Amino acid sequence: MVLFMKIILDFWKNHKKAIFEIIAIFLIALFSFSIAPKTLQNDTFYTVSIGNLIQQNGIDMKDHYSWHNDLPYTYPHWLYDVIMSIIYNQCGWQGIYVSVCVLSILLGVLIYEINKKLNKNQIISLIISLLSMYLLKSYIAARAQLATFIIFICVIYFIEKFIENPKKIRYSIGIVISSILIANLHVAVWPFLFVISLPYIGEYIIAILADIIIYRKLEILYTKIAIWLSRKNIEKVNELNEKIEQIYISNEKRKEYRENQEPYKITIKRNKNVKWLIVLMLICALTGFLTPLGTTPYTYLYNTMHGNTTQNINEHLPLTLINDTPILCTIIIFLAVLTFTKTKIRLADLFMIGGLTYLMFSSKRQSTMFVLLGSLILNRMISNAIEKYSSEKIEELSKKFINVFIIALISLPTIYYSCKYIKNKSNDVYVSEKSYPVKASEWILENLDVNNIRLFNEYNYGSYLLYKGIPVFIDSRADLYSPEFNKTNNDIFIDFINTSNIGRYYGKTFKDYGITHIILYKNSKIAMLIDETDKGNYNKIYSDDYFVIYEIIK
Repeated sequence: MVLFMKIILDFWKNHKKAIFEIIAIFLIALFSFSIAPKTLQNDTFYTVSIGNLIQQNGIDMKDHYSWHNDLPYTYPHWLYDVIMSIIYNQCGWQGIYVSVCVLSILLGVLIYEINKKLNKNQIISLIISLLSMYLLKSYIAARAQLATFIIFICVIYFIEKFIENPKKIRYSIGIVISSILIANLHVAVWPFLFVISLPYIGEYIIAILADIIIYRKLEILYTKIAIWLSRKNIEKVNELNEKIEQIYISNEKRKEYRENQEPYKITIKRNKNVKWLIVLMLICALTGFLTPLGTTPYTYLYNTMHGNTTQNINEHLPLTLINDTPILCTIIIFLAVLTFTKTKIRLADLFMIGGLTYLMFSSKRQSTMFVLLGSLILNRMISNAIEKYSSEKIEELSKKFINVFIIALISLPTIYYSCKYIKNKSNDVYVSEKSYPVKASEWILENLDVNNIRLFNEYNYGSYLLYKGIPVFIDSRADLYSPEFNKTNNDIFIDFINTSNIGRYYGKTFKDYGITHIILYKNSKIAMLIDETDKGNYNKIYSDDYFVIYEIIK
């Protein structure tokens, strides 16, 4: 027994880093699986339908699912749609759910591995990765954004390694391939690839300006020009040469002084390799043409931001901190580490976290990028702070603190909450009858001529109706119904919003669009108004526990 214990202890001592790595990946995979939802979101239904349409007819830049005439459609995530439709055709909704679980696990593991590689620690990387996945759990779904999360966390790694050594061609190739993938998987976020390169470029430009000012390089240049202009006046030339020499001596003193001084909080580094990053980004700017979507990658985000859909869709609304406690706590942690420790922050990181915070407050959806990229910055700040209070490098400290107690401290709550989330979703169904008109759509297909009616439906379940082959008034492809994209006289999206909120009389909307039938949530405002005050104009032809269908009486 003693010999056996000795073997175990020796094995642990010699391989504890590898053992911790296995445990870390297991914990991340378990938690990432547990937060992957089983019940599908509305976008998934049109994703499958459009993917099948593309396989059959190609990309014609036209809508085929709304009964509105001749609406153009940009197919903003055509490649993801095709991939999901193939999975669905082979494995059904279960296959879609498995794909979400796989992508969720891959995202969690990549956040951990990239944090570990860039910041040289295991324990902090594991904790931050688990917390990041917790903050992202509301956005884990069968949507194109999940695939692009994975690509963006890789892109930031490629950029960091590329500016370390541009000669390692694999990182530049990785950035270019990532750009092509994003432009085809989720064109709306393609411009963000260039946004995340700006902090590095900004630091580089400021470092150049600082050098010019501090070392009086412009004065040297002007003096050299004056020497050339005064080259026939030997006395003047000697005087100017002496002036340059004095500047160089002064600069050497300044340089020696600056190297001996530690910056208080912000470090500025002039990395000459950033100029190659600028060239690489210019190359990536051309990859927007490597799609079947024409100029859509260059215009989609602009049109979206100048439209009205972002003001009415929940995930695009500005972030309210009081309603998002986890993000509030994350910001407090950032400020606490930076304020109350000796840690320093790179100017590029400060630009990055500041820009991401601004974007997050502008649109709560951008909190995903704040979490993804902010995890690397927070890890770097914490690691830097620990090194300031210790004589050892963070990598050595990480090895030293890997023990049974630390593993248990991280593992027990992770396993507990993972099991809790798994149990909560064990009885979930792929398609919720509370959210989507499962029975009502079957009734419509059996009892109505779907090609000769004009059905008014609500935004959140329009995608399910079109998946069932029922032409819709609106669905969650919001851009399709806004004038920035469809160039029609009607703002279908706003007309729906105003009608559903009773800001516009529903009868007028029905008349303007020639509506013949209406399907509504049973507890919707319009349904309650029709039942209580307007029964004479509408005939209730179907009702179940969650949905009701009316026929307009001519």
